Amino acid sequence: MTLTMRHHWLLLGACGWVLLILMFVSKFISFRAVDGKLLFIVLITSGIKVISPLSYPPVGPTVAEWELVADRRIKLLSTVCENSSLRNLTHISINKFVLDRIFVCDKHKILFCQTPKVGNTQWKKVLIVLNGAFSTVEEIPENLVHDHEKNGLPRLSSFMPQEITHRLNTYFKFLIVRDPFERLISAFKDKFVKNPRFEPWYKHDIAPAIIRKYRKSHRNNDLTASGLHFEDFVRYLGDAEGRRRMDRQFGEHVIHWVTYAELCAPCEIRYSVVGHHETLEQDAPYILKAAGIDQLVSYPAIPPGITRYNRTKVEHYFSGISKRDIRRLYARYQGDFHLFGYPEPDFLLN
Repeated sequence: MTLTMRHHWLLLGACGWVLLILMFVSKFISFRAVDGKLLFIVLITSGIKVISPLSYPPVGPTVAEWELVADRRIKLLSTVCENSSLRNLTHISINKFVLDRIFVCDKHKILFCQTPKVGNTQWKKVLIVLNGAFSTVEEIPENLVHDHEKNGLPRLSSFMPQEITHRLNTYFKFLIVRDPFERLISAFKDKFVKNPRFEPWYKHDIAPAIIRKYRKSHRNNDLTASGLHFEDFVRYLGDAEGRRRMDRQFGEHVIHWVTYAELCAPCEIRYSVVGHHETLEQDAPYILKAAGIDQLVSYPAIPPGITRYNRTKVEHYFSGISKRDIRRLYARYQGDFHLFGYPEPDFLLN
């Protein structure tokens, strides 16, 4: 055998081994989008490890191609749910609080679990159109979407136990998530800084209670005027015992910052699809197609860049907050990070 032929066969053999390795490894790979890039996430028994970023191709993936990403997310969710070390952070009973979060479209057999601060308003518009009240999402007044007495979207909690079980077992079920810490920043800005829906209880009731307990120095007569700081918010969320007591006072308003596990019980309810805010451009058409409604309704236009993960913003908000407080916060939301494939924020913790 000539030297050239020998090199030829060695090359073919090496290619064969590489192909076999890739076929094996692909079973353990998931994806995550950060700053417009796609990350490989390898599932390992001890947790999740981010391997390397890959830029998106010039042309976005097709709905069929995105199905692979969606399947891997569900497999990851199932794997983490089986992790006994995270059980206290990932397993929540299907109680009334959870059932109140799930909106029902009986006409098309769809359940949508609301996760505030992740663009849920647009998905509620989609369901309102499907229920027949409006022809397009653009026609729906913003104030109607949030008026749960008038928007025509029944909650799963409004049904009898047998009816609830039937819908959970047979309907298409989905939820949308985003990076847990970025979601908290969004909740803080929306409820305690901008408050565009003019909900005075956040500023006049919840904020003073948090300041009184968690700000290191304050004057009682200036609680409302000074406003809630993000550092106060982080301390409150990271204090397990104190937060639970306060949350009982705050009632339903805590939905904007409680964990995804507490909102949607993803280890108890077998969701069909988990969409990510960071890849909404791909997830929205895929969800519509998977639910069989892509010919009936369109998802509203997504402004360019609005869904992209913004590490600079996260670093800005957490600057000046002690590592101890950040680690306590992460301990609270660690289950969400793992369940949905978000990498541990080492740049904040270490």
